Amino acid sequence: MAAPMVHLLAKNWWVLLLRGLVAVLFGFLAFAWPGLTLVSLILLYGAYAGADGILALMAAMRGGTVAPRWWLVLVGVLSLGAAAATFLYPGLTALVLLTFIGVWAIARGVMEIVGAIQLRKEIENEWLLVLSGLLSVLFGAMVLARPGAGALALVWIIASYAIAVGVLLMGLALRVRRHLPVG
Repeated sequence: MAAPMVHLLAKNWWVLLLRGLVAVLFGFLAFAWPGLTLVSLILLYGAYAGADGILALMAAMRGGTVAPRWWLVLVGVLSLGAAAATFLYPGLTALVLLTFIGVWAIARGVMEIVGAIQLRKEIENEWLLVLSGLLSVLFGAMVLARPGAGALALVWIIASYAIAVGVLLMGLALRVRRHLPVG
């Protein structure tokens, strides 16, 4: 079963290579233009929220869905509101998103610390969970204290991820290319 998959990947090795190259290019461009990358991500979110709102309202008008109509109307209106706010106030959207990330990280960290305290009699090295929790709390506090730096860090994380995945895909492409049938 695995051999046909390897041959299929080998036959299309160049697609993996192109995907990797595009990911690496995106990563480098994100590092070069972090502000433009952040604005693009915010606007893409706005487009998604708008499309989601329109589709939810369409589903409410058409009926026949699993969700109650009033719920779909509410979701549709809220999504359209989020889209409008995103396009009218993209900076505010970024700030709200970063605030959400900061609060989430703090809440997650506190829960990890509480969990570690509760587990201290059950497992060894619960300090690792405490350390993870403290790191999350620290990260969240830093994001809330300096949201601009948090936005830049988010872009850098996305760029780093894209480059790492791109390099891995290119490596995979070159490995599977060796499995091309001879002839």
